[in-house]
Amino acid sequence: MQVIQTGDAMLLARLNKDVHELHVSLYPQYFKEYRVEEILEFFSKATGDSRFLFFVLEDNGKYFGYAWVEIKEYRENAFMKAYRSVFVHQLSIGSEHRGKGLGSLLMNTIYELAASRGIRRIELDYWADNHSAASFYDKQGFQAYRTYVFKDLED
Repeated sequence: MQVIQTGDAMLLARLNKDVHELHVSLYPQYFKEYRVEEILEFFSKATGDSRFLFFVLEDNGKYFGYAWVEIKEYRENAFMKAYRSVFVHQLSIGSEHRGKGLGSLLMNTIYELAASRGIRRIELDYWADNHSAASFYDKQGFQAYRTYVFKDLED
C-alpha cells in the first residue's frame, strides 16, 4: 500500500462517493445526493488550484481512499498573529477498508507534508454526528480549540 499525490479528478470524484453519501445520510437538509458529474466538475477545478493537494491510497492499481488538504496562510491582523497550517478538508476510506490503519497512513503523509514545509499546525473539522470521525481524530491526538454552533430560526 502506498500514498501517492494525484490530480486525477475522476479518481477523486469516485473516491468521494463514500464520504459524500455519509454526509447525505447524516445531514440530508444540507447535502445534495451524490452526482458524479457535479463532483467531477468540482474536483476538476480544485485540482488546478495550487493551494490544494490530493493524496490517494493505492495498491496494485486499486484505490482505497483519499485525503484533500489545503495549505493555508493566515495573515496577521488586528486580532490574530500570522500562521500557516495544513487544513484537512476531507479524509475518506472506503467503508469496506476501514479499521485497517489506512486513515493513519494518510494522516502520516499529511504530517510529513506539514513538517517538510515547516508547518506545525494541522487543522480540520468534521460534522458533529460523524462519531467515527470524532473517534479517529481523537486517537490521532487532535484537540478542539474552536467550536461552531447553530440555531435554526422558525419560519
